Amino acid sequence: MEMVLLTALGVGGATVVGALIGFVFKKASHRFSDIILSFAAGVMLSAAVLGLILPSLEYGGRWGLLTTIIGIFVGALCLNLVDKLVPHLHRLVGGDIESHHNADLNRVLLFVLAIAIHNLPEGIAAGVGFGSGNTSQALLIAGGIALQNIPEGMVIIAPMLASGVTPRKTFICAMLTGLVEVVGTLIGYFAVSLSSVILPFALAFAGGTMLYVVSDEMIPETHAHGNERGATYALLAGFCLMLMSDVLLG
Repeated sequence: MEMVLLTALGVGGATVVGALIGFVFKKASHRFSDIILSFAAGVMLSAAVLGLILPSLEYGGRWGLLTTIIGIFVGALCLNLVDKLVPHLHRLVGGDIESHHNADLNRVLLFVLAIAIHNLPEGIAAGVGFGSGNTSQALLIAGGIALQNIPEGMVIIAPMLASGVTPRKTFICAMLTGLVEVVGTLIGYFAVSLSSVILPFALAFAGGTMLYVVSDEMIPETHAHGNERGATYALLAGFCLMLMSDVLLG
């Protein structure tokens, strides 16, 4: 349990680390942020497949394939529903908030809310990994999510400062988005620990949410500024790094 709590704090704290970097590099180029985000996308993609979806098949037994497929689609559909209620991350980052210096504060707060809501299933994914009992796999999943949270924390800062929010309140908002991830991690861990029957579905569900985030939020953002080739190779590098970690630590 101590390991789960420390990891939850680490995953949520990665957003805060990203926010601190965001204060330092408020004018960072899209090329720099796209490479970081693409690398994180590759890490998350690998973590979703190796750490969640394949174990779901393994634990699922006779109905493992069907359970895994259903879980992936249910996870994706849940985030699709969230996207209908809150704005897409790549639309807000690449659209009005960043292109208009005096952005409306309500839109900026909605942007932060969108990130917070999307952080919940990512935290659940980390918690489900620990609930499976495979600590090394769980740490790889949590590491992938934490890495993705760093550039996510970075992109919160500039829009809020540009809209007139004080640095102190901006940092508090970044901390709150990370706290959502801590809560999600604990929810995922206890849900699976209390009922091992739901483990295969929960693993696939978490994998589906991560695949959705990579495809719907991260890749479009990294390909929106004319750096597609660099972003693609960064994604492959992130994927291969997690693949190597899985093989060497597995």
